Amino acid sequence: MIPLVTIEGPTASGKSRLALELAEALETEIISADSRQVYRWMDIGTAKPTKEEQERISHHLIDIVEPSESYNAGRFCAQAGEIVEALWKKGKLPLICGGTGLYIDSLLQGLFPEIEVPADLRDKLRQRLESEGLETLYTELQRVDPDFAAGVSVNDKQRILRGLEVFQASRTPISQHWERQSRSQTYTAFRILIDPPREKLYERINIRVVQMLQDGLLDEIRALFQRGFQPDSPGLNSVGYKEYFPHLLYGKPLQESMELAAQHTRNYAKRQCTWYRKHQFHLTLTSSDCIISDVTSKIQGWQKTIQTR
Repeated sequence: MIPLVTIEGPTASGKSRLALELAEALETEIISADSRQVYRWMDIGTAKPTKEEQERISHHLIDIVEPSESYNAGRFCAQAGEIVEALWKKGKLPLICGGTGLYIDSLLQGLFPEIEVPADLRDKLRQRLESEGLETLYTELQRVDPDFAAGVSVNDKQRILRGLEVFQASRTPISQHWERQSRSQTYTAFRILIDPPREKLYERINIRVVQMLQDGLLDEIRALFQRGFQPDSPGLNSVGYKEYFPHLLYGKPLQESMELAAQHTRNYAKRQCTWYRKHQFHLTLTSSDCIISDVTSKIQGWQKTIQTR
């Protein structure tokens, strides 16, 4: 089995900072497991590592698709798997960092088998989307598959529809379709969780929302529109972007958009925390402010134990 390290946690918890320091200490590279950082032209609103940080340490799976394209766990597993194996062959311990728990779980535990969904079922769900709205479908997903819904944003139309399609076609939730043997025989992971106190996390989120505006988020969104991307593009239809459409397109007060962005981001972080509570980690930190040598020592100790199995 190929060993690797993951750094996981809710948005704004400090994952990227820890990943940079740990990657330097381990002399390795970072594989991003973030469903929004894959999109080009979307730097500020996705909190991508800066150009300087990416020059400092090589990052993978950032800026790889257009905002008009869909990206999913299957594509992530295929691409991340190739990078993991390439790094391991070069003698480097792969380091995966990101808050999209479904991507990391899919890589480590395996994707559920492809479920054939009848065309009429898919059409009915899309008709319901038009007539009832995405929030209603998300509520239904929470009812039939709460474990999967915990890792899905209320704005993620693609994954909400997919979750309901799989459940209605197979009468089994996606969360019960995992084929845990295939990938678990390929990788073994030292999993690190950054889990700040909730009040501190929400404070960081509120500060980040303001900072993103100061860094030019509105201009970034305008530039995306000028490039021809629509508000309902898979990339743009995400927390931290769509809240500002009423302001930019219809002149609604900026303060309302900013407050909504902060609220939606806090809600998303809460769902991420719920997702992580269902998992086990080798190391849980309350902050990215830690002694890196202590972390590397724990990783090295873990590597020795798996080598003797």
